[in-house]
Amino acid sequence: MRVLGIDPGSRVTGFGIIDLAGQAHSYVASGCIKTPPGATLPERVKALLDGIAQVVDTYRPQLAAVEIVFVNVNPQSTLMLGQARGAVLAALVSAGLPIAEYTALQVKQAVVGNGHADKDQVSHMVQRLLRLSGTPQSDAADALAVALAHAQHSGGIAGRLQQHGLSIRRGRLS
Repeated sequence: MRVLGIDPGSRVTGFGIIDLAGQAHSYVASGCIKTPPGATLPERVKALLDGIAQVVDTYRPQLAAVEIVFVNVNPQSTLMLGQARGAVLAALVSAGLPIAEYTALQVKQAVVGNGHADKDQVSHMVQRLLRLSGTPQSDAADALAVALAHAQHSGGIAGRLQQHGLSIRRGRLS
């Protein structure tokens, strides 16, 4: 299965693509979609829609994993980030992709083993887990981490339960 991981941003949205084969995973591609400097909100939304559509057309993922937006101290920044995330989700839904969502805490816990890890730790672990020769750009590394979090989540008991329409919430099977 090919997984597209996305770290949404209003100025830079990172993407990372990995292939999953059982418990093994391998790097396919990564990069960033940058919105034009000084662009209006509608122009940024269009750039994100077009950029995600191009990534999906090029790499043909079967599933997308997207980081969930956290509430920021600055409401205006949170609103902009939410609108960027909405544009990303709209592009993925339009492409017919199933979408898994993970918080930053879940991503860091899955990749580093510590939900409060910093960006350098996440980037370092992404490089090691995917056996990359160099360090990916920060936003691309975050997106690869989202894809890796999905790989870990879907490979464990939670993933097997999800395949049968079940989940564990607050320690209970639902």
